[in-house]
Amino acid sequence: MSPQSPGADPVSADVIEVERLLTRIAYLAGGVRQHGQLAAEAGLSLDRAAVALLRHVADSEPLRPGELAARLSVEASHITRQLRQLEAGGYVVRVPDPDDRRARRVRLTDAGRDAIDRIRAVGRRGIEVALSDWSPEDLRRIAGLFDRLVDDFVAHAAPNAALRDVVAEDAAIREGLDGSGTVPSPRTPPGQPPRR
Repeated sequence: MSPQSPGADPVSADVIEVERLLTRIAYLAGGVRQHGQLAAEAGLSLDRAAVALLRHVADSEPLRPGELAARLSVEASHITRQLRQLEAGGYVVRVPDPDDRRARRVRLTDAGRDAIDRIRAVGRRGIEVALSDWSPEDLRRIAGLFDRLVDDFVAHAAPNAALRDVVAEDAAIREGLDGSGTVPSPRTPPGQPPRR
């Protein structure tokens, strides 16, 4: 059993196993080698940070850079630097914010949409191969459990970095299981109980 802070309730063996498996999934899905292979198969030379940013831009309405930084749990300076590179590559543009003309929002260009579609298609094919022996019922069950898991992590605003990483990767996991290219259901808004 892992060490605990004094006075903390012991963590169940089931929770320890879930944490171990989530860490393993995050490692397998987010590794540098895995990303490099995915990008190469998609015919792109985008790093992991660029792909993560493109995914968030693709899955939301145009957001301000600060909002993107908050969603990705990174410093605004990282987003600014990454956005400059993505703009130079023609993947995103900054458009006027309709609520405040002094501010800008980020949206995908056609090239950005094409890039993220290709990354997702390659990722889905990999998941499809890995889960080819799973029944449709098992796929629906795990998709539902992942959906619930993500909602619970978001609802409890996971303060630790390992859980934040899992939450940041939720769209990729859910896209691969859903197969539609969109997140199957909206996230639970802050302050509301998660869906069951």
